[in-house]
Parts: sequence; structure tokens; C-alpha cells
Amino acid sequence: MEDKMGSETEGPEMSLVCLTDFQDHAREQLSKSTRDFIEGGADDSITRDDNIAAFKRIRLRPRYLRDVSEVDTRTTIQGEEISAPICIAPTGFHCLVWPDGEMSTARAAQAAGICYITSTFASCSLEDIVIAAPEGLRWFQLYVHPDLQLNKQLIQRVESLGFKALVITLDTPVCGNRRHDIRNQLRRNLTLTDLQSPKKGNAIPYFQMTPISTSLCWNDLSWFQSITRLPIILKGILTKEDAELAVKHNVQGIIVSNHGGRQLDEVLASIDALTEVVAAVKGKIEVYLDGGVRTGNDVLKALALGAKCIFLGRPILWGLACKGEDGVKEVLNILTNEFHTSMALTGCRSVAEINRNLVQFSRL
Repeated sequence: MEDKMGSETEGPEMSLVCLTDFQDHAREQLSKSTRDFIEGGADDSITRDDNIAAFKRIRLRPRYLRDVSEVDTRTTIQGEEISAPICIAPTGFHCLVWPDGEMSTARAAQAAGICYITSTFASCSLEDIVIAAPEGLRWFQLYVHPDLQLNKQLIQRVESLGFKALVITLDTPVCGNRRHDIRNQLRRNLTLTDLQSPKKGNAIPYFQMTPISTSLCWNDLSWFQSITRLPIILKGILTKEDAELAVKHNVQGIIVSNHGGRQLDEVLASIDALTEVVAAVKGKIEVYLDGGVRTGNDVLKALALGAKCIFLGRPILWGLACKGEDGVKEVLNILTNEFHTSMALTGCRSVAEINRNLVQFSRL
């Protein structure tokens, strides 16, 4: 009995109880170049690290003597119900960390009853992802290509496949200075099956192309609105000025994001930028957040400051690297359970009861 118990506690099954446990275990599973590609930030990685640290500067103000025998984590985004305000951010090349890649991620999201934003840089085809999780709630993230026809074909394709929103990434007119990738001379044989040239019909090697438009402007949004009925979400807004412009241009949502600290270093942490963006939109459109969420308390803080839900990036890849679909399910389950506990311990019986009075910024 002692030997059996000892073997059980020594394995990874017993040790993976929080998201950072998955991070540590994933690091052991991945090659150095893949690990650096996932974990790396731009320049000195100040923003990458501050995304996490900024949450810890916020303190909670719990309310007690409330009946929390029933706590409901459900909410809605763009009118669609999700089991918890914890969804999956767009990240590319899931096949780097697990053979089935985005298909496993999509199945886990469907099982959890939450939204999965599929990346332009997915390593599985959109059709295969939809087949893997036909009932899942999916949005599509677009890096705008200089070829308008290519954008149009891709958008019409995702609309026909049942994706429910178009997420346009704004913060990547050029790629950030990612030193780890430069040092590692990252030149993988990766292809983007969904970025096929209308003329050639061939998959494009990722590291042999420059697919992202450097000329995208606010006035271009009307063209996207003219070719799709999908709600348009803008990802990468960090200022009240751009938030006001988003409302002016009649988009349906904003994801407050600094690209996980992988683009422009030394910008605000996402949670620090959230307050001014929420204030600027005045409730006219939904605001979401990604970057730095690692605990249920972090989710609660983001919602208290006005986010409708949060999106997870790196932790999803950690789960995938450790255990594939089951690992992603575990990451989502751990964070949802932590969030449920955080709600109960602050006296919130529903997501609607989470408000600004629950948090204060620490002077430390």
C-alpha cells in the first residue's frame, strides 16, 4: 500500500493543481526552441512579466453573510451563453506541442462549454477543427493580409463554417522584437493551411512570408463590415482614444490585450489598461481581456473592473503540451473551480453581482 501511494503522489497527476504547475510540467515536455517561442516576450519582456504582476497589485474587498450555497459562473458573450467567463485566446501552431493540435483544443473548449478563438496561424485546417468539435462556440481571429481577396475568401469561409464572430488583431502591423526566436534561428517547416493564395492554392510557409498588412486603418473597417454579417471584435486596444474610435466605427467588442507582451514592450499590462477602456466605451460594446490571468482571483478582478470575460493564451498551450485535450480540460476546470471559490468567498452568487466595489488597487 505504501509503495502504491508513493507512486501515485510522485506522478504528475497529483502535482498539477494550478496553472503554474502546468507551466512547469510543460517546460519539461517541450524543446528549448518551442518553449522559447511560447514563453518569449518582446525585447526585455517587461510587459510579459507585468501582465502577471499587475494582477497582484489589486486587492479584493469581500462581502460576507450572504447565501452562497448556489454560485452560478455562467454568462454570455455576444449573446451566446458560456459556462464561465473563461475562454480560449487565439494562439498559433498548436501542433508544435501536441499532435492533434487545434482539434484537441477545440474539443476541450466544446466540452467545457466556452468559446475558442481560432487563430489565423492554426496548424490544423478550419474544416478539421469544426469536424472535431461541431457543437463548439468558435470565433475566428484574423491577421489582415495585404491581399483583400484572400481576406474576403477566408472570412466567407469561416462564416460558412459556423464561426460566430470575427476577431481582428490590431497590434501586429509588424512583428515584435522577440529575441529568443532570433537567437534560436527559428526556421520551422510550418505551413498555414488556411492562408492559401487564391492564385496558387498552395499552403504558405510561415517563416517565408509577410502576411500581415502594415497599412490597415480605421476607415478600412467599413470594408470588413460590408462583406460579413459576423460581429467584429477588435483585439489589441490599450487606450481610451482607440476604444472611443472602436465605438465610433460600430464594432461589437474589444479585447484589451498587449499580445501577451510579445509585440511592443513596456506598454501597460492588460489589467491596468482595462479600466480606461471600459470607461471610454460607456457600456455600448462588450469589453474582454487577455494577458496574465493565472488564477480564479485574476478572473474575478478582471470582471470587477469591467471585462465581460477573459481569454487564456499560454496556459492553454501548457495544458495541451502536458496531456493534450485532457490537459486543456484540466486547465479550464482548475481555473473555473478557482473562480467559483473566489466568487463564493467574496459574496458573489452570480457574475452579475461582480462589480467595481470588490477591488481596490494596492499602494504597495
